[in-house]
Amino acid sequence: MRIAIIGSRGYPYVYSGYETFVRELGERLAARGEEVTVYCHRGLFRERPGRLNGIRLVYLPTIERKNLSQFVHSLQAMVHACFCRYDVILAVNSANGPFGLLTRLCGRRTVINVDGLEWLRPKWRGLGARYFRWASRQATRRFDRVVTDSLEMQKIYAREFGAASTMIAYGANIDPAAAPALLAPWALEPQGYYLVVGRLVPDNNADLIVREFAASGSKRRLVIVGDVPYRDAYAEGVHGRGRAAGVLFTGYVTHAGQLAALYQHCYAYVHGHEFGGTNPSLLHALANGCAVLALDTVFSREVLGDGEHGLFFNKKEGSLGRLFAAADDGLLAGLRAGARRRVEESYSWEKVTSQYLELFAELADGKSPGR
Repeated sequence: MRIAIIGSRGYPYVYSGYETFVRELGERLAARGEEVTVYCHRGLFRERPGRLNGIRLVYLPTIERKNLSQFVHSLQAMVHACFCRYDVILAVNSANGPFGLLTRLCGRRTVINVDGLEWLRPKWRGLGARYFRWASRQATRRFDRVVTDSLEMQKIYAREFGAASTMIAYGANIDPAAAPALLAPWALEPQGYYLVVGRLVPDNNADLIVREFAASGSKRRLVIVGDVPYRDAYAEGVHGRGRAAGVLFTGYVTHAGQLAALYQHCYAYVHGHEFGGTNPSLLHALANGCAVLALDTVFSREVLGDGEHGLFFNKKEGSLGRLFAAADDGLLAGLRAGARRRVEESYSWEKVTSQYLELFAELADGKSPGR
């Protein structure tokens, strides 16, 4: 099958969950003998090979503006793809929902992975939020198949837009053991810290986590991996309150071994993400054998087996603080013991790839109930 992937920054560029998704899925599809093409942002790549790891690469320019770059690039990629002989076009990001009209007019078979509830994220207030909700609705009308990455997201699309979708979860890899010595740059001791991994944006609730940690009196440290790549009042406020409470901010950690070590040797991973389906950071925590303390959302409950693989807190004052202050060593050890098994059984990339391949084969054979 000839498969095009549109809507990410490209391959092998890794910046966010979408780029990781494209890498993991694209490489596996190519290894299984499929013809995979990924559309890339020309300006992000100094070297532009035509093919890499069995994946064909097409580089297109765009307008280098924060809120226009991806939109313009995806539009150009869709037009380009309409004039190519692909069996299936896979788009990522619900913002690309309206572009399904182009592929429909050209008779192309299409799938869109809509990811999370972008219209509810604080960063998309006003016009941005309205666009994302409208675009998500258009995705359900214009594309042959909509993929949601969790059962709970599937329910939301059915309720909000009256649309059926195919649930295929995000995936994760089990990382090899990482030596405690990799923690040396931060002078951390195994089991001596709680870990947060994520961007410093309001819907990830780093401010709540810092506040609850400071009030808990915990003797362990709190380590936050991640930041935002721009000046931001919210992120600056988190930094200020965190430094006052002795929180360690590592910034971005790009060394895979060091990041694995931070996960594997933490006392517990704290997950404050509020919106979205199957969250990559939460899966990485499980894949690295972490005990998890998670904000109580339907998405976290789905991934964590409704409490079998994690503990929950809410946004009320003292809820997370009590977990920090009275952590149970035996209970957390039990959560660590079953964490990797959860990923192996439900969230492996090999399983995800097989599910996408089955979906693509149905479309290529002319089975298109989404229309």
